[in-house]
Amino acid sequence: MQFTYYGHASFSVSLGAKHILFDPFFTGNPSAKGVDIDTIKADYILITHGHGDHVADAVVIAKNTGATVVAAPEIVGWLNKQGVEKTHPINHGGPVDFGFAKIRAVNATHSSGLPDGSYGGNPLGFVLTSAQGNFYYAGDTGLTMDMQLLPFWTRLNFAVLPIGGNYTMDAADAIIASEFIQCDKIIGVHYNTFDLIKIDTEMATKLFTDKGKILLLPQPGTSIEI
Repeated sequence: MQFTYYGHASFSVSLGAKHILFDPFFTGNPSAKGVDIDTIKADYILITHGHGDHVADAVVIAKNTGATVVAAPEIVGWLNKQGVEKTHPINHGGPVDFGFAKIRAVNATHSSGLPDGSYGGNPLGFVLTSAQGNFYYAGDTGLTMDMQLLPFWTRLNFAVLPIGGNYTMDAADAIIASEFIQCDKIIGVHYNTFDLIKIDTEMATKLFTDKGKILLLPQPGTSIEI
């Protein structure tokens, strides 16, 4: 699997020939200033919730690529009104088989309002299981006991967790989350984009190392094999 980070909480994962883009936020994202969104590849776009720093470019990229957007029903309805035709509404429950992977929507403790002020439905995280590997993207969330359910469903190769605090978990809580989900390889997101979520990355990395865990913090615009 190849993980490409675009800054904040926007990234893509390649599973075989499929490109899955998560929470597309390029316009207004200071970490993605050099990214031409017309070059972004996506077969599927997964959206965790409706805040602008997660849906800013969803409409443009969905139309450019013809990707299927997977999100809460309320977000799907908002996208449909803007001319996005290929969508799949999802909510908490059993996994949905999309062929390239099974996707399970799981709980995230956050809020979800769309850019036009309308309700964005339940904030979600996603668990993807595939022949290439399995991973969890928590979305914007605080630490929640629900994370302890994940090991009942699958063994994770890695997990993508927010570490910036204020709106989400910080690094210390992300370590507890990694214990809950039984995964020691963590990619940190949702940090250092804005003043309210600035962190000491060296200290965060040391917190993980001291616990025998790996915190990966790829630079925006870079890809890693994982």
